Amino acid sequence: MSAVARLKPARRANRRAYGRLKSVAGFLVVVATTYLGLLAVTFFIGRVVPIDPVLAIVGDRAPAHVVERVRLEMGLDLPYYQQFWLYMKGVLSGDFGTSVLTTNPVMADIRRVFPATMELATVGTIIGALIGIPLGVLAAVKRGSFTDQVVRIIGLVGYSVPIFWLGLLALLVFYARLGWVSGPGRIDVVFEYTFTPVTGFFLLDAILNRDWAAFRDIVSHIILPASLLGYFSLAYISRMTRSFMLNELGQEYIVAARAKGLSETRIIWGHALRNAAVPLVTVIALSYAGLLEGSVLTETVFAWPGLGLYITNSLQNADMNAVLGGTIVIGSVFIAINLLSDVLYRMLDPRTRSR
Repeated sequence: MSAVARLKPARRANRRAYGRLKSVAGFLVVVATTYLGLLAVTFFIGRVVPIDPVLAIVGDRAPAHVVERVRLEMGLDLPYYQQFWLYMKGVLSGDFGTSVLTTNPVMADIRRVFPATMELATVGTIIGALIGIPLGVLAAVKRGSFTDQVVRIIGLVGYSVPIFWLGLLALLVFYARLGWVSGPGRIDVVFEYTFTPVTGFFLLDAILNRDWAAFRDIVSHIILPASLLGYFSLAYISRMTRSFMLNELGQEYIVAARAKGLSETRIIWGHALRNAAVPLVTVIALSYAGLLEGSVLTETVFAWPGLGLYITNSLQNADMNAVLGGTIVIGSVFIAINLLSDVLYRMLDPRTRSR
């Protein structure tokens, strides 16, 4: 074998390694740029809102020299670029400042309330996926039929009706009138001194503690707000599933499968949905991220002690450190979920790996 022939495999391997390195570098640049943009947006929001952070701390009756001293301590006399640099350093080190409302470090408050939001969004996404995917498949298979129209109307209502109105209506019917579920809150006060949280995810904690009475009470509290979030997730997932399935059912391999005599059940669920599942990963991930950032109204209506309610209460009390800290956390999680869905998409679909 000639020297040139021996060099060809090595050159191909080097090109592949260079391509992977370039892809990873581009990926990191996108992450850094996106996060920098998030920090810049939250920083300037904190500067343009008509709330003086100094007065929020010392009160509007504090002497002028106290106000000026606190302003200097907070670095608000510095140019904006220096303030942004200090702000970015603090955020990257996990320091979001101190909450005026609770007097705790904002990061400590977020660690306390964020598991409640994640638990609610997770259950809502599971409900939306378990119901939305079959509905989307059914609508695609029955395209143009009465069933298809019903599924599309369900999705349209999910997009159109305000969630706070549905939440109030659901509380009135299922809690106040029928008594099928527990009311606002995350757990009954009866379990306040007997239930011991471990992870912050109450459903998991109840299972770990084998406290089945608390588990039933937690399910009774979470089922209504999670179902509402699941309904909005269902609307998006079912619509996208229908679109993906219509695209797959029109492919040539479906015609070939029918020509071979395969059953419709196997063609739809074993072939078409299997190929449509790849982009559905991204859809479900985006739906989950959307529920994490969009659960503010739901948490407010149901008095759910999560990050959404924490941000709402902080905003009402001019606690901008808490508001901006919560916004950054939600934005960071949204970015992470988007990047994770992109990685999973590339892993599941080999065609995208070379892009």
